Amino acid sequence: MLTVLDHLPDQLLDLEAHQLEDRLGGPTLIHLAGRRDPPLFVSVLLHGNEVTGWQAVQQLLRRYTRRELPRSLSLFIGNVRAARYGQRRLDGQPDYNRIWGPGSTPEHAMAQAVLQQMQQRGVFASVDIHNNTGTNPHYACVNYLDASTLHLATLFGRTVLYFTKPEGVQSMAFGRFCPAVTLECGKPDQPHGTQHACEFLEACLHLSALPQRPVLSQDIDLFHSVAIVKIPDEVSFGFGEEAGDPHLRFPPDLDLLNFRELPPHTRIGWTNNGFHLEVQDEQGQDVADRFFYAQDGEIRTRVPIMPGMLTLNSRIIRQDCLCYLMERYSLAG
Repeated sequence: MLTVLDHLPDQLLDLEAHQLEDRLGGPTLIHLAGRRDPPLFVSVLLHGNEVTGWQAVQQLLRRYTRRELPRSLSLFIGNVRAARYGQRRLDGQPDYNRIWGPGSTPEHAMAQAVLQQMQQRGVFASVDIHNNTGTNPHYACVNYLDASTLHLATLFGRTVLYFTKPEGVQSMAFGRFCPAVTLECGKPDQPHGTQHACEFLEACLHLSALPQRPVLSQDIDLFHSVAIVKIPDEVSFGFGEEAGDPHLRFPPDLDLLNFRELPPHTRIGWTNNGFHLEVQDEQGQDVADRFFYAQDGEIRTRVPIMPGMLTLNSRIIRQDCLCYLMERYSLAG
């Protein structure tokens, strides 16, 4: 499934994300030489509807059409088939940000080929660029808490999310042998998201090394993803008064709760037939009763929590989740 190139195809930087499949044919790994090695690894379009990464790379590489990159760059362009249709993934496809661990699909084998190539070349750092569909701030995600990884994350911003589930994500695989972050750049097609990601990549290319000293607590707002909230397939849901009569109904502006620390007893929705949210912790245990309760047809928080990646996109909710639940995390602890 993987095409490997040592140059940038002609006019590639002129193409929109939905046009890339016609030019590339499928997932493509492009190695570009620069003044310094080892390369910075960047992955974009692991989700076909999250185009900010590609737009940031376009903006970055246009600056270097007539001059040498300050550091070598290895660019992985992922699910171009889904990008053609503006979808996260197509039916029948695995999630391209869940294929970086063990698995038997051709996509898993392709991901392993990318990992093997990059391990052989050595990697200065890995950056995976994403969008989300709800209202969220820009933030970086990490899977490891070493100093170099946290310094890389805070280069993007002081808000950092640490998580260990779900497994099989790109940053977790690369983080085993180099500093690795996932950038969440807000909604797609927002110029400030593209600019933020581009300037981050530019800064990475100019770094000679990442600091080894600990990140100071006053320089980071670190959160830990402690649970994932899903809606079972058999449970219907909707948003606002026009949702009809589903099992679950949520406010039409639910995503405004993202990265807000909610006190106990905050109402997040309504249920007409008991409680139907599925909540799993990092060990896969059912912890719905720890975080929520249903009373008088309302769903309320039981403890202080902070949701992230709440979305109003029903397809994304079915393919991934309703949200993640986060708590503040102390590096000293």
